[in-house]
Amino acid sequence: MKKRIDISVILCAYNEGNIIEKTIKKVDHALMETGWNYEIIVVDDGSLDDTKEEISSYRNKNGIDYLKVISYSKNLGKGNAFKAGFKLAEGDFIVVIDSDLDVDPRHIPGYVEALKRSDVAVASKWHPESHTLITLKRKFLSFGFNILSRLFAGIKLKDTQTGLKAFKRTVLERIIPKLAVKRYAFDLELVAACNHCGFRITELPVNVHIESIIDLKEILRMALDLFRVAYRLKILQCYQRSRFQSFRTQERT
Repeated sequence: MKKRIDISVILCAYNEGNIIEKTIKKVDHALMETGWNYEIIVVDDGSLDDTKEEISSYRNKNGIDYLKVISYSKNLGKGNAFKAGFKLAEGDFIVVIDSDLDVDPRHIPGYVEALKRSDVAVASKWHPESHTLITLKRKFLSFGFNILSRLFAGIKLKDTQTGLKAFKRTVLERIIPKLAVKRYAFDLELVAACNHCGFRITELPVNVHIESIIDLKEILRMALDLFRVAYRLKILQCYQRSRFQSFRTQERT
């Protein structure tokens, strides 16, 4: 009889061949002592390096049957990668974490536990208990993007972009068909859709170390995606909750 899967962890990877083995190992160690049945799904989003080979080598070398791999030739963005991973996921709870180790995977069990009192748990760089190492430029951009998110998408959370989120499976079964953004503002759209469908969202602290640089082209594309989300939200009303649902957002302070 096939065992039931409690947790599915989705790693969206693009050109992470030099670190993906370490990432999988850290996620594995974070979960192996919890007593939960889990799976790790790595989606190779059209990497140009040896990411796929490194994942397969690690799985074969360690005989890990709960490590699943999805790979395709063209880079299609985190939104597409997450959807591909979710199609393969069997868990009652779904966790998505960036594969670059900007966020410490040891947070994962706490985020899953938070789903006992909430529908969605999201990492926040600006939570008072967070430990954040980030450049001044990235702080400024994050602050500005959050202001725009509040203004155009009606999101009251302090952070939507940090790369760790956990969901009840039932939430994503409802939300995934509504999503259109594939790349830069995917996290924003995902949280906005959960928000406007009335799901309870909890912000949690996180240890995050971000060194990557965002260029002007990426900033402009994120802004364009944000306006697309706002258009789908306010004009097309693609994400709106049923009038019979109440909306509550919980912020853990």
